[in-house]
Amino acid sequence: MLREIDRYYFEKEEPVQGCLLALRSIILEHDPDISETRKWNMPCFTYRNKMFCFLWTMKKTEEPYILWVEGNYLKNKYLEKGDRSRMKILRIKPDKDIPVKIVRSLLEDTLNLYRNGNI
Repeated sequence: MLREIDRYYFEKEEPVQGCLLALRSIILEHDPDISETRKWNMPCFTYRNKMFCFLWTMKKTEEPYILWVEGNYLKNKYLEKGDRSRMKILRIKPDKDIPVKIVRSLLEDTLNLYRNGNI
């Protein structure tokens, strides 16, 4: 029987499902203090019980993205702010290779904000 958190991923069609599952693995394997939960019906990743990113898809296109909770602190040309006041997103093309180096770099930059007490 699937856990509720797993159901989110397995209800998606390919290639979005595979992309989200790969992103989930990349995030969870990055640091042993990262865990996954669900907030607002979205997969939420926490670092030592503090929210730091979410996985979600665009409403119209179903294109996956990572939403960085403290995105304003991150300086990266691949992040989009849009009309968000605090968060930024990294869009991921589900039919292309995941930009693993960019994702890992953003994970590390974000976690350093938490580790250094900036957040």
